[in-house]
Amino acid sequence: MSSVSRGGMDAVEGREDLEGGGGPHPVDRHVGLRIRMRRKELNISQEKLAEALGLTFQQVQKYERAANRVSASKLFEIARALNANVAYFYEGLSVADELEPPVAAPNLEAHAFLLTAEGAELANLFPKLGRSRVRRKVLELVRAIVGAEQETDAPVEPARPQVVSYGAH
Repeated sequence: MSSVSRGGMDAVEGREDLEGGGGPHPVDRHVGLRIRMRRKELNISQEKLAEALGLTFQQVQKYERAANRVSASKLFEIARALNANVAYFYEGLSVADELEPPVAAPNLEAHAFLLTAEGAELANLFPKLGRSRVRRKVLELVRAIVGAEQETDAPVEPARPQVVSYGAH
């Protein structure tokens, strides 16, 4: 059993190579996110998908988080179980994404949010807002809420003592 490490991943077991420090490969993360998005879109639980694939739900979780790589045969089975084309899981990737290092660090907070139930639902529903004016208004509302939360979370500076002079009149 030989082990080939690429991009911080152990190719034998598909686990992160912690010594490499690179974490999962961006393509593996993308595929995992697309599996989760499709599963949520169809309102299928991890347990139901795992059952259809003959796996444990923990294994499905690992695939969705890219903690374990999905083999070609397993991706084919997942595509069938989720009534999708295998290519669906690669949509949004380009050759340039793979060959050139990203100019800016990926927004890990946004990716983490998309992996939550609320994030997946919002990502699914937001494009269904037909009018761009309505989408902009929703975005403005979210910005206002975030701004208000940041203001209330900001440390309050102690009040400066006021100097009051009582002069003789």
